[in-house]
This record gives sequence, structure tokens and C-alpha cells, in this order.
Amino acid sequence: MMIEKLPVNSHRIRRIPPGFGWVDHRIVRNRQVRDCSTDSLALYLVLVCVSDQDGLSFYGNALLCSILGWSKTRLETAREGLESADLIAFSEPIYQVLEVAGENGDVCHD
Repeated sequence: MMIEKLPVNSHRIRRIPPGFGWVDHRIVRNRQVRDCSTDSLALYLVLVCVSDQDGLSFYGNALLCSILGWSKTRLETAREGLESADLIAFSEPIYQVLEVAGENGDVCHD
């Protein structure tokens, strides 16, 4: 039996605006979300929001610390967690949100 889903607030249905960033649902299915700290996930969310269409962000460490209200050490720890989870790559000053691998570890290439 299919459950019919209706909006709770029909006046606030989410629309895709220009500059929309997305979070790939495979980070949940692949359980990468479980392997990341809440700080790593907060950093990931910010990077997804500020990255361009190729996943690149030029937001520097100082700006990211300011946005998140963190120390440099806290940012570095969160970044290391995302790198370990294979969700980002970092080469100062560039952050790259990586394509999420499929369930079998493959990455799609067009």
C-alpha cells in the first residue's frame, strides 16, 4: 500500500533556486554519514552550499572558521574526517566536494 505524501506547509514547498547545491543521497545509503562527525557533516553542508558546479570552493580557512564559529584546529579535524570518508579533497586554498561513489565503489564519469 502506497502512502500518499502531502506537504505539511503547502505555502513553503521547496523549489530549486539558482545556485542550488545538493547533497548526494548516497552518503546516507553508503553509510558515509555514519562515519563522519557532526562537525565534518556541518563543514560538508557549507562546502556543498558554496561550491560551484564542479564542486570547487575558494572559501579560505579563515572564512570557513568565521562562518562555522570554529577554531582553525576544529576546522582541520572536520576536514580530515571528510577526507577520510572520501567526500572532499583539499589542496590549499581549494576545497573540492567529490562525486560520491556508488554502492560498489564505482564513480560515474560522463
